Amino acid sequence: MSERLHLIHGLRFDNIKGDIFGGVTAAVVALPLALAFGVASGAGPLAGLWGAILVGFFAAVFGGTPAQVSGPTGPMTVVTAGIVMQYAHDPAIAFTVVMMAGAFQIAFSISGIGKYINLMPMPVVSGFMSGIGCIIIALQLAPLFGHVTSGNVVESIMALPFVVGNPLVDAAVVGLLSLALMCFLPRAVKRILPPALVALIVGTVCAYWFLPEAPVLGEIPTGFPNLTWPIIDTATLASMLQSAFLLAMLGTIDSLLTSLVADNVTQTHHRPNRELLGQGIGNMVAGLFGAIPGAGATMRTVINVRAGGRTPISGALHAVVLFAVVMGLGPLASHIPHAVLAGILIKVGFDIIDWEYLRRARRAPKTGLILMVIVLLLTVFVDLIVAVMVGLVLASLVLTKRMADLHMAGLTTISADDDDASLSEEERSILRAAQGHIMVFVLRGPFSFGAATGVTRRIRQEVDHSVLILDLSEVPMIDSSASFALEEVIRNAGVKGRHALLVGVRPAVRTILASLGVLDLFPAGHVHRERESAIRHAAILLNLDQAT
Repeated sequence: MSERLHLIHGLRFDNIKGDIFGGVTAAVVALPLALAFGVASGAGPLAGLWGAILVGFFAAVFGGTPAQVSGPTGPMTVVTAGIVMQYAHDPAIAFTVVMMAGAFQIAFSISGIGKYINLMPMPVVSGFMSGIGCIIIALQLAPLFGHVTSGNVVESIMALPFVVGNPLVDAAVVGLLSLALMCFLPRAVKRILPPALVALIVGTVCAYWFLPEAPVLGEIPTGFPNLTWPIIDTATLASMLQSAFLLAMLGTIDSLLTSLVADNVTQTHHRPNRELLGQGIGNMVAGLFGAIPGAGATMRTVINVRAGGRTPISGALHAVVLFAVVMGLGPLASHIPHAVLAGILIKVGFDIIDWEYLRRARRAPKTGLILMVIVLLLTVFVDLIVAVMVGLVLASLVLTKRMADLHMAGLTTISADDDDASLSEEERSILRAAQGHIMVFVLRGPFSFGAATGVTRRIRQEVDHSVLILDLSEVPMIDSSASFALEEVIRNAGVKGRHALLVGVRPAVRTILASLGVLDLFPAGHVHRERESAIRHAAILLNLDQAT
């Protein structure tokens, strides 16, 4: 059966064994992380588990990356924690924001925006993800030593001397133990059991038998969660939309970056817009059931693939296994210490930091490194959405400057004395006879707003010519700003009594210039297909003998 006929993208049944191993393994890894992310979000461990179940299942069934496993992630948890705190007076509003974020992702899918997310500059992504990792570490240091986190990064950092200097011994011991297991578990054990599960079990057992003073999660309800119907508060609608958009953008970036990882590992190609549809449906359902949102989870996806998972069956099975566990997990999970989950999350935060980029910092372009640091600092100390927006603006300005420099480097003038093989003997003879009164400007490459001012200034510097020839033969496109700059050059030439001729206008460029009325500024016969005919025309305008 053709893949196009499948309602579920990538569904096939020739890898059942691998998908079963992959799904079960991914569920084992997801279990402690879902509990930890649920607690870190402020919504509770059960909300984390149900987030892993609902987002994991619906993203697998309706998504566009067959081997991807979805669920709560570090970046999504950080944003969700802020939303839960902001609407602590009415949790239903917080989960309405989660539903709205899912709706945004579905809208992204329908609009086809998914293919553009991959165009986000790497320094911006690197700084943002590294900032998220730093936030997770900063917020989990207090629980690691037995204290309650404030939920504010700056306050958590300021409180570090007190937290470290006054630890609750039982919590600190079990927390550092779980962190050590996450970092230094022997490879032989890792091949059998994921470090997070080992840390969860060993830390919980040690605390239960030997370190009873470590604060634990306490009673956790089991069974199906209650429906949380959406609530629209007109007084806070603007902030709700802003938070939902940030959550949707972050989930989109997180998921599609993981999809790229999955593509590299499996040598396949994901469908970005289909993936956003699955993620959006999963997050809408998660919000409806009071669960925290999720995205494509890189670590769980890679573990799934390495265990043999290749189709959506593995991602859906991972959710089914978690569902079976959550129905009877409450009594056991109630004994898990907060410090154990903090130790797990600190390692997760450490892994989120883009150490690969930082290791190349000395060799990386300075502009990219500065951009990465700016986004990182804004993410940690200001605001997530501000960090992304500032990063994108700065990256766009840097790119625009580079494109403008390239365009200016390609702007050349042609004279009779130039060693230009493209000049015919007739052209060279006319330009020599003109004695500098004919100025030929050759523009190369896309002509956009970034180069418009520089080009205009450069042409104005040439004051001796009587006829200006603008050669656009090598300009494949032009935008409105550059078109208006060209119009200014032509009008300025007319004011000074000079003639302006246009050469080699391509169809795409002609369409823009015609629609903006720029071509109307040229008298009949002043627009030429070839440069040689334009130079002959210039000679006629100057009454040169060579014109005949």
